[in-house]
Amino acid sequence: MLIFDHFAVSAETLDEGVAAVEAALGLPLGPGGQHARMATHNRLLGLGDLYLEVIAIDPAAPPPDHPRWFDLDSFAGPPRVTNWIARCDDLEAAAAAAPEGAGQPMQFARDDLRWRMAVPGDGRLPFDNAFPAMIQWQGAAATTRHPTRRLADAGCRLKRFEIAHPEAEALRAALAPLIAEARVAVVPGPRPEMRAEIETPHGIRLL
Repeated sequence: MLIFDHFAVSAETLDEGVAAVEAALGLPLGPGGQHARMATHNRLLGLGDLYLEVIAIDPAAPPPDHPRWFDLDSFAGPPRVTNWIARCDDLEAAAAAAPEGAGQPMQFARDDLRWRMAVPGDGRLPFDNAFPAMIQWQGAAATTRHPTRRLADAGCRLKRFEIAHPEAEALRAALAPLIAEARVAVVPGPRPEMRAEIETPHGIRLL
């Protein structure tokens, strides 16, 4: 029902996030844009069948009258992987099968991209943001205009996406009926944490 679409590296500022990811991977990030409804902005990097985004609050945009996605209103500290996003063809059905608090569908647009995403009322996804945000691309963005088709191939591929959580067994059980993704590993850990292992032209790099 769900397919791994992309993952997010959150940062206090976009420049700080971009610098951290470029230093870690040894490659420049591609373009991004603004999300007016959430007052955030991003930069992207293609990873073959999925992509990563560096995302931060846009200081030039008017603050929204609701919490931002990915719990960005509460984000602090160094740039780090905080969320993963999975796409589906039926957002309502996916949301109904997800744990309570996975969010309500909202409509978004940027340039020629159109999509719907389930966004929690408080901006925080189940399992301390370890449960994936669910997205449904619309129109050409679902086929020929998806970001993976628009981004240059930098020769990077995701090898492993590790999610550590104190309730790892419960998180695995919540994911099992919704997504089967060999690259995602849910492991026990003292606190929620995500790590991406990426194959680059310079070898394996970690985010």
